[in-house]
Amino acid sequence: MDKLSELSHFKAAQNIILQGFDPISAGGFTQIPNFLLNDPHISANAKVVYSKLLSYAWHSSAVFPGQETMTKDIGMSQPTIARALHELEENEWLEIQRRGQGKTNIYILKYRVVNKK
Repeated sequence: MDKLSELSHFKAAQNIILQGFDPISAGGFTQIPNFLLNDPHISANAKVVYSKLLSYAWHSSAVFPGQETMTKDIGMSQPTIARALHELEENEWLEIQRRGQGKTNIYILKYRVVNKK
């Protein structure tokens, strides 16, 4: 999968250019949907877990990190991550496909836009 920044049509539309070594941008960044950030039914922990899953997804076409990997990467306990994943699944931000004992789950991230009336 090509990096977005290497695609010619992206470069043509680019209005911000990072030049030189910037340790923050060099490590990458992840944008999460404002609809998720503004959803009062989703906890801060669940928002962080979703953003980490989204970060994993940008680096690979398939997302199936183990909860142990997420605990190390995010700095949350496994039970906290499990609750956050359940919360995201219950609120239809995430679909979890369980692959069986000893295998990590596959996480399908969903973008759910809610019309406010």
